[in-house]
Amino acid sequence: MIFRQLFDSVSSTYTYLIGSRAGGEALIIDPVLEKVDSYIKLLEQLDVKLVKVIDTHIHADHISGIAELRDRTNCITIMGDATKADVVSMRVADNEVIKLEKLELKSLYTPGHTDDSFSFMMNDRIFSGDTLLIRGTGRTDFQNGDPYDSYNSIFERLLKLPENTLLYPAHDYNGNTVSTIGEEKKFNPRLQVNSAEEYVKIMNNLNLSNPKMMDVAVPANQQLGINLERQKKINGLDVDAFNHKIKSAEYQLIDLRENNEIKKIGTIKNSLNIPFQDFLDSIKYNSSKFNKNLLLFCAIGERSTLATQVIRSYDIFNSYHLIGGIKEWIKKEMPIQI
Repeated sequence: MIFRQLFDSVSSTYTYLIGSRAGGEALIIDPVLEKVDSYIKLLEQLDVKLVKVIDTHIHADHISGIAELRDRTNCITIMGDATKADVVSMRVADNEVIKLEKLELKSLYTPGHTDDSFSFMMNDRIFSGDTLLIRGTGRTDFQNGDPYDSYNSIFERLLKLPENTLLYPAHDYNGNTVSTIGEEKKFNPRLQVNSAEEYVKIMNNLNLSNPKMMDVAVPANQQLGINLERQKKINGLDVDAFNHKIKSAEYQLIDLRENNEIKKIGTIKNSLNIPFQDFLDSIKYNSSKFNKNLLLFCAIGERSTLATQVIRSYDIFNSYHLIGGIKEWIKKEMPIQI
């Protein structure tokens, strides 16, 4: 495994790069927009391909690099399913597993700092976002944060992990880089309480000023997705037009989602499942296996937009994708195959 912890000194944000192996796949957690060039350079130096990028929650102190990385690398964007952000092409539920070749990250819903906060567990370490910090905890006074939720997320979930679990937070303001669950139990001053009420009293009396970029960062980070208008411009079809094309024998129907996504809600009948990254690799190395008339769809239209854009460079122009993805298909009460 390849592991790098990167730091943005302006927002005191930690970003994490995880690679399966040299020449293999990689993912990035909590990227900062201004650092995207350095991430791209590091990916090249480490000889890894970025396939997924995760935000632990909607950040208030910096603009996320998640959309820029998507546009420059065709990676899959991921957040927890409680988020209100439109940026993500894949939403993961509590306890859902994210795969990176042979590596796995387990998503844990840990609200409190915000109502969409998730942490991600991988083997011996937890990426806690702003839920649990080193010798601190994430504030709970904006973005539907709640100190009781914070207490439950920390005491009932994170602190019940093995004490030697490495703790990697999304921020640190004091030069700390890593801790353990055991250390935080002993030395984190906000955790030396005997009840939820005692913890809530601490959190309700922090009297912190708002992050300097909050008024800019929060709305920006909620609207980084590939919107429906952009999807339409790249051979996008609405549900009725897409369904009409499906009935034509000349088109090959492809579901670009991953298996765990399909298991949750089903798929469109007669579709071939080729996960997004596998599809891009297949097109790159063996485009002749596909006919020139493809119908592509995914969860919300992001991956299918990118895929439709990519295949144009392989002279596949008479192909289309579903605007809004299977989410829009289901909204229109179209049939689903479980």
